[in-house]
Amino acid sequence: MTAKETPSTTRTSFWHDPEKRAIIFQLLALAVVLLVGYYLFANTTANLKRQNIASGFGFLGKEASFEIGESMISYSAADTYGRALLVGVLNTLKVSFIGIILTVILGTLVGIARLSSNWLISKIAAIYIEVLQDIPVLLQLFFWYGIFYQFFPPPRQAIRVLRGVFISNRGLVFAVPAPDPIHAWMGAAFLAACLGSYLLRRWARRRQEKTGRYFPVFRVSLLLLVLLPLLTWLAGGAPTKMDVPVLRGFNFVGGRNISPEFTALLLGLVLYTSAFVAEVVRAGIQAVSHGQTEAAMSLGLRPGQILNLVILPQAMRVIIPPLTSQMLNLTKNSSLAVAIGYPDFVSVTNTTINQTGQAMEGIALIMAVYLIFSLTTSVFMNWYNKKAKLVER
Repeated sequence: MTAKETPSTTRTSFWHDPEKRAIIFQLLALAVVLLVGYYLFANTTANLKRQNIASGFGFLGKEASFEIGESMISYSAADTYGRALLVGVLNTLKVSFIGIILTVILGTLVGIARLSSNWLISKIAAIYIEVLQDIPVLLQLFFWYGIFYQFFPPPRQAIRVLRGVFISNRGLVFAVPAPDPIHAWMGAAFLAACLGSYLLRRWARRRQEKTGRYFPVFRVSLLLLVLLPLLTWLAGGAPTKMDVPVLRGFNFVGGRNISPEFTALLLGLVLYTSAFVAEVVRAGIQAVSHGQTEAAMSLGLRPGQILNLVILPQAMRVIIPPLTSQMLNLTKNSSLAVAIGYPDFVSVTNTTINQTGQAMEGIALIMAVYLIFSLTTSVFMNWYNKKAKLVER
């Protein structure tokens, strides 16, 4: 090195530059992956052509020719495979969405109960967590599914729980309001109440930060959620006609039915996953310094206010990342529905594969759908995590 040269101006050879070397390694790895992918694709295409098996997604427009027991949209055997797969996607979304909501609520309650100063409540929560975590979720699905067919009678001997409410081995059947245009307006009023509750909560938080005065957001929001739809119903003439289930032949007609398959799947997923969520909540609460609780108590806050205003907001920063993983686990475990006959996306796709022989396309659709579900959940939870994290100055 000459006198004019400095370490900062000395040129490093290409191979000894870590950044350039890393780029070369990444390009080589990408090339290997592309070559392997091309080989697998070409080999699969050749094998399919040799066995005269058609490829492509043209089968989606053909008639499905099979029925689906549960559907959120109108469907018959004369519809296409594409519509049948859409029914499966909606069924998976239904059980996953309801299951996530119930799991978060139940897991939070059990996690808080696990830290209760009451010995009995704490031990019951601990037993709940240990037992349900140690039993495989598939066995839990079989257990709840078997209860319906083992302990409940057929529809002709259905148990009448209340007027218009029956339970049998075909599930729970209950009366619902008959279709009326005012119901759509009631739904819009409920959504408006949800938006109003959200805005009210933001206003109350800013008001409390400025003045220190507490506003009963929960009670006012609950009143809004009940009062707005009720006033809309009254303004629409207060229709009271009900669609009551009636026994005809070997099953009930009318009303709304919750099948044993859906109930067993929902119970199994919620109870199993909520045990893990409870441990996540417990760990998040214990991560908050006990001094925070003592400081809140010294200000005269009640236990419920301490939990809601001091502990949980700080614990959420610890809870959200592992909670996201449990949400994804619940969504992916819903594919076990095929074991108890619930027509989720995997079950419908398996039937489609058996009829069309399009195994590669079917598996690709399953992978794509669950990838979209997982990425959507992750994006939402990451957005919420950024809102909940501590902003440093």
